[in-house]
Amino acid sequence: MKQLLAILCMVWMGWASQSAEAAEYDVVVYGGTSAGVTSAVQAQRMGKSVVIVCPDKHLGGLSSSGLGYTDTGNKAVIGGLAREFYHRVWQHYDTPEAWNWQKKTEYGGKGQGTPAVDGAQRTMWIFEPHVAEKVFEDLIRDHKIEVHRNEWLNRETGVRKSDDRIVSITMHSGLKVAGKMFIDATYEGDLMAAAGVDYHVGREAQSDYGEKWNGVQIGVLHHSHHFGHLKSKISPFVIPGEPQSGILPGISDQPPGEYGAGDKKVQAYCYRMCLTNHEPNRVPFPKPEGYDPRRYEILLRVLEAGLRETFNKFDPIPNFKTDTNNHGPVSTDNIGMNYDYPDASYERRNEILREHVQYQQGWCYFLANDPRVPKDVQEPFLKWGLSRDEFTDNGNWPHQIYVREARRMVGSYVMTENELLKRSPTPESIGMGSYTIDSHNVQRYITPEGYVQNEGDIGVPTLGPYEIAYGSLIPRKGQCGNLLVPVCVSSSHIAFGSIRMEPVFMILGQSAATAASLAIEANQSVQEVSYTKLREQLLKDGQILEYTQPLGSKKAPHHGPGVSSKSLAGVVIDDDEATLIGEWARSQSTGKFVGQGYRHDNDFRDGRLSVKFEAQLPKAGIYEVRMSYSQNPNRATNVPVKITHAKGTETVRVNERLPPGIDGLFVSLGKFEFTKEQPAVVVVSNEKTDGHVIVDSVQWVMAE
Repeated sequence: MKQLLAILCMVWMGWASQSAEAAEYDVVVYGGTSAGVTSAVQAQRMGKSVVIVCPDKHLGGLSSSGLGYTDTGNKAVIGGLAREFYHRVWQHYDTPEAWNWQKKTEYGGKGQGTPAVDGAQRTMWIFEPHVAEKVFEDLIRDHKIEVHRNEWLNRETGVRKSDDRIVSITMHSGLKVAGKMFIDATYEGDLMAAAGVDYHVGREAQSDYGEKWNGVQIGVLHHSHHFGHLKSKISPFVIPGEPQSGILPGISDQPPGEYGAGDKKVQAYCYRMCLTNHEPNRVPFPKPEGYDPRRYEILLRVLEAGLRETFNKFDPIPNFKTDTNNHGPVSTDNIGMNYDYPDASYERRNEILREHVQYQQGWCYFLANDPRVPKDVQEPFLKWGLSRDEFTDNGNWPHQIYVREARRMVGSYVMTENELLKRSPTPESIGMGSYTIDSHNVQRYITPEGYVQNEGDIGVPTLGPYEIAYGSLIPRKGQCGNLLVPVCVSSSHIAFGSIRMEPVFMILGQSAATAASLAIEANQSVQEVSYTKLREQLLKDGQILEYTQPLGSKKAPHHGPGVSSKSLAGVVIDDDEATLIGEWARSQSTGKFVGQGYRHDNDFRDGRLSVKFEAQLPKAGIYEVRMSYSQNPNRATNVPVKITHAKGTETVRVNERLPPGIDGLFVSLGKFEFTKEQPAVVVVSNEKTDGHVIVDSVQWVMAE
């Protein structure tokens, strides 16, 4: 951090001089992220001279800065250099020397969507930060790639163009490099923006691209990262219930915006801490400069309301360490404090980074030391600390903040949720993604009733792997003919929520360098590259461009998209349109279902999970209320379903082990009277249930 400050001082004070001569390369990569490394390696393998120029000291971005519990999605679509990276990780952990704190046999091997170790494929998907950095450095060394670190692009005057092509880029140090092709591999998209390429910051309106999950998502509560599943509502005011006392820190006093509307806000950032409870390697949580316990009053109120999810994302990586991520309504995500970051000056970004470090270190220090923290949280938390052997030149704190989203190019083709959810075909695939469409919270606001709530958290499955278009890597014709952008790709906010995973960035980095090399060989712009030749080279180099689910796969969906709600009689509300309280899992593996799948509660039986279906019926009268679910012997026999109707409420118990009697899809809950003015409401919960609770859709059909 001290070195970063020194460099930034040089930038701000203007001490650096401009050099007259520029070194020349075939391919210039700006950014030392995982995409930057794979871009450079691929260019070198294709016989091109290449250089990495980056503001980073440590290569690898998030992959080497704490995100070791890889968001793989379906690993079958991770090929090429990305798979080679995970193979090299496997090679490291296949040696006894790698297990210095923990025996290999003691490591559980848990992974996210896939086992940590795949011996048959000789890959490992979970790793320590310093191991990832070593792999990236080995790739650079093995390919003899020139790297200039701690070099910051002069974003005002450092990009020289001739017509629509970049000629050279100049750093604040005076370093100047020229190239035939340029690749912006930064999380921020600084080169792209400085080159005059169109981009977007924030969420588009749903109407911009015909999407459902973009824009402000008031009332959408997909995970447990909100306040709705607590036993009591949380007041946002210094004195609970008294607005005149002031608002607690970290809560906005502005309205959240209209549902579906666009804004300029971005999802929250955090540092992916590498923690350990292994005492010989543990460093106690430091007290940050400027620590103020009042900043965590909202956290204390959540704990007092019964939240006990503090350790739910202490995901295990080798040697008794964790990749620790945000979890719950008040956690390591510093919600609402990063809106300036994408377009900010280096000086302003550094202020934002310092504030995020202070917040997150203070969050840890508060939990470990404040006497008001419940003992059943504080005592186990005190056993944890920073890992002494990670980030040794930065106080054991990650080098790179998790920039989940910054600028996104508006390029030749814009990826949207429609491509990811298979509503629209994707042209000219250059790689694949598969992870859930995932956005962290964007804002924390005060509801009209006077309580605190989070907004922006989304989790929507992609229904299997999807293709990514070549056009999403390149600017629109006429804007820049020799630039490719594999990180800040051309996509909507919500599509980027899935694309933004580190394995995908590596895939896109390789594909970008392949296209750059072919453009050089044909003396073309990136917009003119022959897709036939690009595809041929990508396949030759191990990229996965299409995917067909293997026959007989136990993980294969039995169907594809289910029954469309529009094809059904009456009024149908699917689970995607319902309000979810708690962390419901998504599936489509058994039986018939409505829409894209159904939810299940993982057999928690704790009464903390519920789903609220609400409909505005077209006219008053008697309606038969039906509920759909997928039947299976492991289901609950006593699912409580509460129906709110014109004359009150009634609770019906549903046996989900029995096959639904209406078209093999729905079961009748009874006939009830409803008015046109009062919403029809059905709530399904998992309170005192005796098996898995399945929630799919609710249907209101006018009784004859």
